[in-house]
Amino acid sequence: MTTSNYVPRVHDVLLLNSGRVVPAGCSEPEWARAALKQCPWVVVRREHADEGSIAVGVRGVRREQRWAGLVDLTDVRQAIAPGLLRSCTAYPMRLTLPAIEALCYVESKLAGWSAEWGPVGSTGYELASGLYVTSEDSDLDLVIYAPEPMERGMAQDLFNVLKLARAKVDVRIETPCGGFSLEEYVRERTGSILLRTASGRVLVQDPWATLPGAELR
Repeated sequence: MTTSNYVPRVHDVLLLNSGRVVPAGCSEPEWARAALKQCPWVVVRREHADEGSIAVGVRGVRREQRWAGLVDLTDVRQAIAPGLLRSCTAYPMRLTLPAIEALCYVESKLAGWSAEWGPVGSTGYELASGLYVTSEDSDLDLVIYAPEPMERGMAQDLFNVLKLARAKVDVRIETPCGGFSLEEYVRERTGSILLRTASGRVLVQDPWATLPGAELR
């Protein structure tokens, strides 16, 4: 994806020209400085950012190494959406990792899907950046973009298929209002669902209904 007229979207993986990330809160840790020097890739976060800036997350090689910051939109060299990432871009020696084997399985099951979907988390970051961050214990995190409501029966069928994958598959459904867990959606019986928005987490009855004051991303 080129950066001409690029509109930031949560979960996109960005390659930076300078590798410079401005702290969004706490100061930049040493590991983040080293990580950006080695591999200047970041992931778009859901939080608000001023016009011309993008809220991003920096990943280290260890699971606990996560840091939030801001980058200038003009510093983005390349933007990769999760829907462009597939197991065929993995290094051959990484194909036996449970999460990547699970991705191969998901690709076979969702081959006919028209909805945009793709890997995020450690697997998506590794496929985009080439940095080995997926481990034997990694879950497979997926995002499914659903601009229109998804029936719970369809969600249940999808959940039943995905739970047969070799690794645990965690799915985030992204609506125009925010994101929520597929597993929670199929198991919740009270009618409300926890929706993650740019303004924070809220309990809603309909995750596709516009939220007052919520930013649509």
